[in-house]
Amino acid sequence: MAVDVTPPLEAGAKFIDSYGPNRFKITDEVFEGSVIVFPDKVVSWDVADVSELTVDSFQAVFEANPTVELLLLGCGDKMMLIPSSLRQALREKGTPPDFMDTGAACRTYNILLGEGRRVAAALIAMPAE
Repeated sequence: MAVDVTPPLEAGAKFIDSYGPNRFKITDEVFEGSVIVFPDKVVSWDVADVSELTVDSFQAVFEANPTVELLLLGCGDKMMLIPSSLRQALREKGTPPDFMDTGAACRTYNILLGEGRRVAAALIAMPAE
């Protein structure tokens, strides 16, 4: 007997199906390049590397309604830290990110989404092979 362990999701929830070089498949739709995934929408994100990040890079997260309670930052093929000044600025905005590689951010996002959390994942696309 098989047991389905997929958590029930709200209708229209944006679940990350897969990721690969320069692409994401989210709720059966393919997105090229980096994205920010919210439970109810996906937005293109003009960031290719952690070194490009500024406070303004996260504007879509700050404007989210309802407010994001957890922000995951997928840094590409490996976890990297952002400068402490940027971490502090994001903390002051109430949205300090959890840093991890993009694959881990995708998996963590799906788990938190399944728990009904108001999560967002800012995902830097993995480099093309």
